[in-house]
Amino acid sequence: MKEGTDTSQGKVQVVSNINACTAKADVVRTMLGTRGMDKLIYDDKGNTTISNDGSTIMKLLDIVHPTAKILVDIAKSQDFEVGDGTTTVVLLSGEFLKEAKPFIEDGVHAQNLIRSYRTASFLAINKIKDLAVSIEGKSLEEKKSLLAKCAATTLSSKLIGGEKEFFANMVVEVVLAIGNDDRLNLIGIKKIGSTCILPLCYVMLTI
Repeated sequence: MKEGTDTSQGKVQVVSNINACTAKADVVRTMLGTRGMDKLIYDDKGNTTISNDGSTIMKLLDIVHPTAKILVDIAKSQDFEVGDGTTTVVLLSGEFLKEAKPFIEDGVHAQNLIRSYRTASFLAINKIKDLAVSIEGKSLEEKKSLLAKCAATTLSSKLIGGEKEFFANMVVEVVLAIGNDDRLNLIGIKKIGSTCILPLCYVMLTI
């Protein structure tokens, strides 16, 4: 092994891994929510990046610790599968580890904690299903209103958050126009230079 390599194992190493992960999670903590702040990252190549996207920041941190790198993988997976919530998933992972730390220190086996977290996940998913609001049987206007509210909540922390109602309604109109045919590839986004965002519009082309 190279000089300086950590050879600890068992409970001590698990606690050390938890500390490394929670430290990295704390970096993105202030980025969460509508009042979340941007981070400025300056790398060794002289590149400067300003972002409040959890996945982007986690990639730019150049994390070396092998266990803490799992948080980067989690953020990438969340970004790929959902496209949002990367900061949230990193913070949740960090909090789960932080809550598990005292039990590890008291000698509780990690498998018991994993089993408990899986049970909690099952209960949480069932609770979410109970709270879910169905749009079946609702009028088109009611559906549009509910979908627009859902879309608007994701824009609150973005640069266009000040015009979230405008963009939320635009997104809903486009998605409803496509229907259930899974033809998302038919949506094309074109960049047009402008000093104002409000003249933006969507154009429906029928072939």
